Amino acid sequence: MTQAQQTELPSFVSNARISAIGSYVPERVITNADIEKLVDTDHEWIVRRTGIEERHQADVDQNTSHLAIAAVQNLLRRFPSVEAASIDAILVATTTPDMPFPSVASMIQQAIGASRCLAMDVSAACAGFVSSLQLANGLIMTGSYRKVLVVGAETLTKITDYTDRSTCILFGDGAGAVLVEAADQGAFLSSNASTDGSGGMQVYCSDDHKIVQNGREVYKWALTTVPDGVRDLLQNAGLSMNDLDWFIPHSANLRMIEAICERLELPFEKALQSVVRNGNTSAASIPLALEAAYSEGKLQPGQLIALYGFGSGLTQSGLLLRWTL
Repeated sequence: MTQAQQTELPSFVSNARISAIGSYVPERVITNADIEKLVDTDHEWIVRRTGIEERHQADVDQNTSHLAIAAVQNLLRRFPSVEAASIDAILVATTTPDMPFPSVASMIQQAIGASRCLAMDVSAACAGFVSSLQLANGLIMTGSYRKVLVVGAETLTKITDYTDRSTCILFGDGAGAVLVEAADQGAFLSSNASTDGSGGMQVYCSDDHKIVQNGREVYKWALTTVPDGVRDLLQNAGLSMNDLDWFIPHSANLRMIEAICERLELPFEKALQSVVRNGNTSAASIPLALEAAYSEGKLQPGQLIALYGFGSGLTQSGLLLRWTL
């Protein structure tokens, strides 16, 4: 092989595709009117600043594992050809596990009867779901795994400080799941990730287990880094912004998504989000947006989709894929 041929090799290889999807959000809803009773705010201010109208809250006896299991069971009901016994690995992206161990993934394994599989949690905050998709692709590329269940699940309301006006308006609970399956022609086209640990404490969980966030600094960081990351995804695949059918960023804040789209010169109508009805659900926000778009018939086979997670760490992960369902 010549030097020229070596440089032409793709930097990203995939034999994976998304072959099934499911989701779950708790029945209990926290409206902006409910938040008004807790802190000095109002519906109009919350919508103007964040776009959020409501968010879902897990019951006292509902943990992240319950939401994650419900999302996976929803997937299995909708795609009856998927047998739990055929799943080789379970990856759960979450920052709010039921407990430090055992993992939420192992609880899903037991609940669905996946008889023999790898099971582990991934902690990458709001980038966790996309990072887990990247890991799923890597597992499949080893040849030892063919079906990897990837779940994003959070119960952020359990660690929300409802006396903090700046953060209590944001967070909600939910879970989304996809099955990543080996394919002759991979649908994952390019991938990237980066971390700036110097800004890690801009979003963190305090000693008393509450979310602390410097929203202004996180907003500035996202607007200066995420657009370049999305452009890199497309460039690495030999594609342009005009080729993109849908952009699904982490649903942190509707105004942030609008600003990112503006910097990308991408029509806001091409951005899919879950924040208006679910709030910021961290690792669950992208799969919830993906599942909603699928259920509404917006996603069609062959469409080009960019997933981009970003948040505490400060970490970000992107994935460009062709939709195959």
